[in-house]
Amino acid sequence: MSMTVWEWFEQRSFHHRDFHSLALARNRSEHATTTLVLPGRNVAGTIGTILDVVAGLRQRTGLPDQVIVVDADSPDGTADIARAHGAEVYSENQLMPAYGPAQGKGDAMWRALSIARGDIVMFADADTTDFREHYVYGTLGPLLSDPSIQFCKAAFRRPFTSGEKSVADGGGRVTELMAKPLLNLFCPQLAGFVQPLGGEFAARRELLSALPFFTGYGVEIGMMIDVFNEVGLNAMAQVDIGTRQNRHQALAELSRMSSVVLRTVAVREGISARYLDEENPTLWDVHQPETYLHAVASANGLRLDEHLNELLERPPFARLNGGTALTVPALFPGDANQCPRPPHGAAFVRTPGYAGRGPGNRQAPARLAGTAPGARSQARCAARKAEARYR
Repeated sequence: MSMTVWEWFEQRSFHHRDFHSLALARNRSEHATTTLVLPGRNVAGTIGTILDVVAGLRQRTGLPDQVIVVDADSPDGTADIARAHGAEVYSENQLMPAYGPAQGKGDAMWRALSIARGDIVMFADADTTDFREHYVYGTLGPLLSDPSIQFCKAAFRRPFTSGEKSVADGGGRVTELMAKPLLNLFCPQLAGFVQPLGGEFAARRELLSALPFFTGYGVEIGMMIDVFNEVGLNAMAQVDIGTRQNRHQALAELSRMSSVVLRTVAVREGISARYLDEENPTLWDVHQPETYLHAVASANGLRLDEHLNELLERPPFARLNGGTALTVPALFPGDANQCPRPPHGAAFVRTPGYAGRGPGNRQAPARLAGTAPGARSQARCAARKAEARYR
């Protein structure tokens, strides 16, 4: 069943108070099992408090069933503190080591699926300074209460605090200035989400296993688009959890983050391309300029900084077999009538995040893997021509 963004906003936007019973009930035997994953880097100042809040909820209700901290080998003692507070703690680089060093937050989240046991997996940022129990049961509530809901995002106000001063809705600058305008332009069905870049969300494990994961800043917005294409808007929800405060990034860092968000949406909308890395088939390399040039006016004059801004993806867990990708999506740039050949030996299918199985599709996926090289090129051209009619 299709629905407008207005209908979705009215029917699929909840408040954490709607699920307060989950904070009171001890007998949850009828519910699906849940895992909370907290990826973190240098969060020694907040992780202990967060885990204490979660432990209180868990002791009283049994929710969540499993608590995992995936640490980025933080030098500040994050892992030791998390372990002392009762969490299962893993180094992001020790999970699935055959896939090489972890490439960022999104990669840590992807690797966490290898040890998450819950039917529903929730992710939350580990730098929140005002973490509350309802962040957990509120975000999990729609999935525990309604089997038709596959994905739920936390919605919240984010203050901007600097010293003694605080602006109630001054945070989330990349969200307001980049992510929301992009979604309105390219994927308006998702314009009703309050926090499309928020790190607090939950999804059914089966769905997460069917999705690719961007390894860095693009993981949240890329996943939202992929979920929409996979299961449709009606299977998505959001929950108001009130106010959430976490650490703020410098403006220059926000500029780089915005660049990655922009490039991520460009990939999902077919404006850019991604290829199979023949030397490392467990990563899909997005072929765009990897450097981000940032022009700065400083007290010492003008300066042009160059930053490495890689955009990489991990393939869906459901497509892995003994550490090998069974099918590897790749999109190729160019006009619909001028289709370049893929790199030698690269099998490819239409990416599920661009044309997945669900009701959010523009068209059904065109599977091209396994065809002969000559036929593969012709089939890709035919797919691009068909695709162009839907733009």
